[in-house]
Amino acid sequence: MPFSATRYRKKTLRQRLAAPVIAFALIGYFGFHALNGELGLVGKARIEHRYAELEKELSQLTAERRELERRVALLRPESLDPDMIDERARASLNVVQPQELAILRPQRGR
Repeated sequence: MPFSATRYRKKTLRQRLAAPVIAFALIGYFGFHALNGELGLVGKARIEHRYAELEKELSQLTAERRELERRVALLRPESLDPDMIDERARASLNVVQPQELAILRPQRGR
């Protein structure tokens, strides 16, 4: 009876450890980036924090825009407010009457 031509070779330690080491390396790589990557858990927290900051800035800018629109509406010819005209003229010309007292206040948002 002839023997089989195929021989079973015992795997070396290097061959037995190669696949698990590569698998652990890949799991470690993807796990690290799942936590610390741009779109990972830490990155998501950064994005949410930036979103909250931008929402706050948007609300401030919206309020400032409303205030400016209100002030511009007072300067329209169909709704001129005498106090607004007086205020703008005094601010532009930088003058007051001799009997008046001028109280200067810093402008909001500047």
